[in-house]
Amino acid sequence: MRDIVRKDINQIKAYIPGKPIDLVQREFGIKNAIKLGSNENAFGASCKAKQAIKNNLEEIFRYPDGTCYYLRKAVAKKLKINPKSLIFGNGSDEIIDIIIKTFLNPDEEVLTSKTTFVEYEIIAKANGAKVKCLPLRNFRYDLSAIKNNISKKTKIIFIANPNNPTGTYVTHQELLNFLKTIPKDKLTVIDEAYIEFVDAKNFPKIINYIKTKNLIILRTFSKAYGLAGLRIGYAIANPQFIKAMEKIRQPFNVNSLAQRAAESALGDKSFIKKTREMVIKERKKMYMAFQAMKIKYLPSQANFVMFRTNKDGLSICKKLLKQGVIVRDLKQYKLDNYIRVTIGKPNENKLFIQKLKKII
Repeated sequence: MRDIVRKDINQIKAYIPGKPIDLVQREFGIKNAIKLGSNENAFGASCKAKQAIKNNLEEIFRYPDGTCYYLRKAVAKKLKINPKSLIFGNGSDEIIDIIIKTFLNPDEEVLTSKTTFVEYEIIAKANGAKVKCLPLRNFRYDLSAIKNNISKKTKIIFIANPNNPTGTYVTHQELLNFLKTIPKDKLTVIDEAYIEFVDAKNFPKIINYIKTKNLIILRTFSKAYGLAGLRIGYAIANPQFIKAMEKIRQPFNVNSLAQRAAESALGDKSFIKKTREMVIKERKKMYMAFQAMKIKYLPSQANFVMFRTNKDGLSICKKLLKQGVIVRDLKQYKLDNYIRVTIGKPNENKLFIQKLKKII
């Protein structure tokens, strides 16, 4: 088998997703498990999104609109941008794949961080690309180090802001200064998957620079909008970049129900407001609980918090699993003593803290 599979594929370490609730309940013979491991919306999806799915069930025998016409129009209106500046994908993962296939030549490299969303590295390597990963500095993207490591072979730079799994971010001025130094033949991709949960006043408003910079912004409906199961994300960029990416995009990549649900979710302002307010409030309460237990944590701009344990994080996660609480160990990120917990509903967060106290 190893002789048949591409040699570089054998070197890739596969992405390890969070465990589903039903799997944990079957495995440990428990009921009412809670999942705080995949950064999903604790409220689920909005009622408007679910109703949109019901209203369009009769159309599932037809191929979807490959242009995402109505969703494109709705997103462009909300962001006040040109509809031609948008491309939609089967989750942000597919958009990352499209970006690499569109812009990366065989001898060029991807530059990113060692401790960030692992799909940047996995997808790049799956496409046969070389990837250079640099350490974070104080758990934040080290933009100076990235700038100093740009070479002639560097083509695409991936930056998650806020970063996953740390929840940290780079400021508006830091990012703007960084973009000013990037050579014109390089492309910077800013992944803003968690932007709806940000409350920092100096967080970048980078969308204003897509016309003047070699810049692509990634966004998703999987987190705040609660549509992770429908797999839909999008990118914002100069229309000329989008036009090139559209040549690579598969013709029916976003299913029709996902398009309708996303369009309705986008218009459900009260749902997003409720989600955002709950996450920010519960995030602060989580900090207070960690402080009371003398647990070190990182202040976050996302719907999760990363914290440090005095023991192996994986062993603590396994003990929590047996008690019906799913959180994320960070061994894949080489952070053996750290755990990432998603902000859930107040009762879920309270249960997590209670179980964690008993274990530590």
